[in-house]
Amino acid sequence: MAIALDIALAHLTSRKRQTLVSLTGVVLGVAFFLAVAGLMRGSEDDFLKRLVDSSPHVTVYDDVRQGRAQPASLQWPDGAVEVRNVRPLRETRGIRGWSQRLAFIEALPGVRAAPVLADAAVLTFAGRQQGVTLSGVVPEKMKHVTTIAEKLQVGSLDALAADPNGILIGRGLADKFSLHLGSTLLALAADGTSRPLRVVGIFRTGNAMYDEAQAFVLLKRAQSLLGRENRVNRVIIQLADPYAAQRTAQDIETATGYKSVSWIEASEDLLSLLLVRNIIMYSVVAAILVVAAFGIYNTISTIVMEKTRDIAIMKSMGFHPRDLRRVFVLEGLIVGLIGSGLGELLGLALMQVLAQIELRPPGVTELVRLPMSWALEQHALAAGFAMLSCLVASYLPARRAGRLRPVDILRGAT
Repeated sequence: MAIALDIALAHLTSRKRQTLVSLTGVVLGVAFFLAVAGLMRGSEDDFLKRLVDSSPHVTVYDDVRQGRAQPASLQWPDGAVEVRNVRPLRETRGIRGWSQRLAFIEALPGVRAAPVLADAAVLTFAGRQQGVTLSGVVPEKMKHVTTIAEKLQVGSLDALAADPNGILIGRGLADKFSLHLGSTLLALAADGTSRPLRVVGIFRTGNAMYDEAQAFVLLKRAQSLLGRENRVNRVIIQLADPYAAQRTAQDIETATGYKSVSWIEASEDLLSLLLVRNIIMYSVVAAILVVAAFGIYNTISTIVMEKTRDIAIMKSMGFHPRDLRRVFVLEGLIVGLIGSGLGELLGLALMQVLAQIELRPPGVTELVRLPMSWALEQHALAAGFAMLSCLVASYLPARRAGRLRPVDILRGAT
């Protein structure tokens, strides 16, 4: 092995220009692989974080996936008489026994939950009206399942908990109505019930539609205003592991009978789009390393062509074909190792520079930085793929060198 390594180093150093070109290709390939993969993974992580943080991991609705069959149909499925147009009993919509179901959900490991009663209402102020989704919440529980507390520009959830007639509104609605902390507006329910509410907090999420059409009040105030006493129509859930949402939603739906939707199910089309984007991204960056591998192939193939007489002499001295293959594979391995190491360093530098870039998208007042992922697996993937490309590129000419016949070479045949 020591002799093979000495010969491999001698070959590479004897053709410094070609070796440097091959090495540069690997270095740039690994560096660009890391920079592009870091940006793409960073944007994906940022998108998923915004998606997951802005919506519950699991939402339990006061609904079922499939309507209940009529008792007569279950008892006599093949009966001669069919009962049609059966009118179900009218009842107030909501999750029955929501307190017990909430206790069951909160008892699950890694689960935080909060009850919500959400319905349409109209807010009026100084003759202007705005339809909103009015959500009745328990402030103490909302702190653990949403990021609304972080989005509050003025006021707090504690202020809402302390004021039975308090309301949290979005910045878009506050600007539209010229409202400020302490302003009083009127909330009007669908049945005509109205209630004056005092602004105790203003939030800004960055979503203009949400900031203009969402408001929060205490759960008991919403139940009274909307005429749905002791009712909630959804339970929002956050998990310690967001990617366990699908399994948790299935378990809750099986146990409670109410429709439970995970963020994965609700965003299935977006996740499919991310998968396709990742395939395209890794295909593009892998192509860079494949191009670099052709440089290695060209360099080692040239060495094989130039060193045919040396190969013949080595074989006549007792070198086995596998020894010759080892020499040229070592050349590719050396280029791959040095190129991967330098490429990792250059890639980290590029990632650091890209992470400092600040942009202001059109219509956005705040500066944003390019999202960057520093995950270790992408560094291992870049180095591993570079090494694999180098080994494959060097093995083909190495195999050819091992098949050369000393007699033909020494006689001048090629």
